[in-house]
Amino acid sequence: MKRLSVLILLFILTLSSIDASALSKIGSRGQEVINIQTRLKNWDYYHGAVDGIYGWRTAEAVKEFQRKHGLTPDGICGNATLAKIGLSSSSSSSSATSNEKTLLAMVINGEARGEPYEGQVAVGAVVLNRVKHASFPNTIAGVIYQNGAFTAVDDGQINMPIQDSCYKAAQDALNGWDPTGGAIYYYNPATATSSWIWSRPVIKQIGKHVFCR
Repeated sequence: MKRLSVLILLFILTLSSIDASALSKIGSRGQEVINIQTRLKNWDYYHGAVDGIYGWRTAEAVKEFQRKHGLTPDGICGNATLAKIGLSSSSSSSSATSNEKTLLAMVINGEARGEPYEGQVAVGAVVLNRVKHASFPNTIAGVIYQNGAFTAVDDGQINMPIQDSCYKAAQDALNGWDPTGGAIYYYNPATATSSWIWSRPVIKQIGKHVFCR
C-alpha cells in the first residue's frame, strides 16, 4: 500500500512537471513570456511593459486574444494558445513549423476557401511575401494578426473549420509556389471600398481576387 502511494505521488509530480513546462501563466518569467508580450503588444492586445514577467496585465491580454480567436479565455498560454500566437511551447521546439503552417492554413481558409486552388495558394503566398517585405512584420503570425490586415481575422472566419485544400495550399506556399508573382496585397473588386487598394499596381487576377504590389 505504501509503495502504491509513493507511485501515485510520483505520477502526480510528473504530471505537474509536464504541465508547468508546457504553458506560461501568472508568475512565469523568461524569454517565452517576452515573446508572448511582444506579439500581443504588436497586435494591440497588451499595453504593459515587455519585461518577461507574466503578471495580470499579460494574463488579461492573453484572455482578450483567446476570446477573439475561439479559445477558452483562461489567461494561460498553453500549447493551443501558443500555436495561434505562432510560438512553439518551451517543451516542443519542433512544433514551430507545424504551428506556422496551421496559422497559414487558417487564414487561407478564412479568406479564400471558396476560391480555386491556385487562388488559395496565392493568398498564402501574399502572407509569406509580406513576411519578407520590410514594411510588414517578419513572422507569419505577425503578418496574419497585424491590425486590419485580413478581414477573416477581424470577423472571426479565421476560426472556421479548415478545409483540406487549405492545408495543402499552405504547404505549397511554404514550399515556394507563388502564383501571384510577388504580390503583397489582394482584394475582391466586387466588395473592396478602399480607394487606396484600387490604386495599387495590379499583377494578375486569380478567381475573385486581384493581386497587386
